[in-house]
This record gives sequence, C-alpha cells and structure tokens, in this order.
Amino acid sequence: MAVKLHRCSSQWVKIKGHPCWRVEKALMDMGIEYERVPGPLGKAKREAVFDGTGQRLYPDIQFEDGSWYREQSKDMERTIRDGKLNEKRG
Repeated sequence: MAVKLHRCSSQWVKIKGHPCWRVEKALMDMGIEYERVPGPLGKAKREAVFDGTGQRLYPDIQFEDGSWYREQSKDMERTIRDGKLNEKRG
C-alpha cells in the first residue's frame, strides 16, 4: 500500500510535537510505503488538501484509490501504529 502524505514544506522540523513529523515518523516506523507531498505553508493555497478533505490543515493522507484520511495528528499516529490505516481508506 503506497500512500501520499500531504504535509507542510517545513520538512526539516523533526520534533515529536510537530504534527506532520509525528505522522510521517509513524509511517516510517511501521514500514508503510509513502510518498511525501510537501505543500504550501499558507492555508489559502492548500487547494488539493481542501478538495480532498474539506479542510485546509496538515497532515493528510491520500490513498491510491483517491480517498483521503484526515484527523488530528495524535489520532492519525495512533491509527497508523495500531495497524488500522487501511481501515480509513474510502
């Protein structure tokens, strides 16, 4: 399962409290294949994210089938680490 991780462009921030890093680290730790899709920092410019989720917040996961998954980063991390990411598809 390859997914796209839509995240902020501040990819150098690798601290536990950073929402995008929290989710990306969970994907890495669980061995989930993903593509990093850094997006604009300005919320008004996050059209792809808005079209997929109805929100302009990061991080977001887009599945191969085109469906999206978005929750608070702590919830997303828990879902990934619990092995339940695939249940959020569609």
